[in-house]
Amino acid sequence: MQKYILHWGEMGSRWGVNRTVAQIHALLYLVNKPLSADEIVETLSVARSNVSNSLRELQNWGLVDVSHELGDRRDYYIAINDTWDMLMTILEERMRREVNPIHKILRECADDAQNDKSTDDETVQRIKDMQVFIETISEWYDQMKGLPRPTLLALLKMGAGVAKFAGKRT
Repeated sequence: MQKYILHWGEMGSRWGVNRTVAQIHALLYLVNKPLSADEIVETLSVARSNVSNSLRELQNWGLVDVSHELGDRRDYYIAINDTWDMLMTILEERMRREVNPIHKILRECADDAQNDKSTDDETVQRIKDMQVFIETISEWYDQMKGLPRPTLLALLKMGAGVAKFAGKRT
């Protein structure tokens, strides 16, 4: 568990997520039972304020739920335990927080560049190419997230074999 939690924290920091947020997520995922903030502080040896902020961030991402126990006033936290649901939640948040804003700005930049006579044609085309690429990724994601899980899993398992259906050889 310790190795997994430490590595998940390292990976989180590489993905732009606070290390403690990622470590708490890993802990809650692995124990698969509700833990109080105090239990998390004790287990990970991190400051209580850091745990509180990290739990709030995990809740904002939709990766952690809060529960309560009868006769206990403390909040207890548990992570989504289904790997697929966790992945889809992370992807949805990354799209919302990162790709969608980029897409919006690129549309504006493409329009501005097209209307700006001082911008050379090559620059206009490069901005447009990037805008089309991000738009294509966004559209693909929207189509994929609507598919049933078994269909998505089948597509993932096919890997590059899916190219046969597009008339391409791998």
